Amino acid sequence: MADNAPQPVNLTNHFLIAMPGMEDGMFARSVIYVCEHSAHGALGLIVNKPGDINLADLFAKVELPLNRSDLGRQPVFHGGPVQMERGFVLHDPVVAEGMAGDESIYAATMVVPGGLEMTTSRDVLEALSSGGGPRRVLVTLGYSAWGQGQLESELARNDWLTVDADPNLIFDAPVPKRYEQALALLGLQTWMLAPGAGHA
Repeated sequence: MADNAPQPVNLTNHFLIAMPGMEDGMFARSVIYVCEHSAHGALGLIVNKPGDINLADLFAKVELPLNRSDLGRQPVFHGGPVQMERGFVLHDPVVAEGMAGDESIYAATMVVPGGLEMTTSRDVLEALSSGGGPRRVLVTLGYSAWGQGQLESELARNDWLTVDADPNLIFDAPVPKRYEQALALLGLQTWMLAPGAGHA
């Protein structure tokens, strides 16, 4: 690649916000936290589509007690259409003493540069089970993925808006308001994006 070639956009640690015209059932009105984006593709978790079970149900299924009263009623989210039987835990960074900032105390963890961590191993559930673990978590079943160039082509079609991710939206915003609050990070409201809006 020539030195003066434009650098590809990297949306790691950003939100993808579905445009109102997107009709795909899984992705309509979705807000996706991008855990990884490179020339090879992208991976993210939908953070505003709760499923039918909560964390207390999930922990019962994996035969662990849940000694975190703040988490039991929290929903398990639909993270995306890939590996929907597998759990993904998005959480605040947890760094043990003596560890570098790009490491995690949990196995099978993706450390998002400047952002959160995403863990797929049971040890984070065991930590939560014993009353410890990360302070804030969002658990999904499944994830969202794009192959090489796929997300870029969807962006070129105006399928998505992008904005720097705000962890408080992921962990603290009421679930039904996350889509509107993500748009608000761009100074937008849903009505401004309605098909035909802004045309005389």
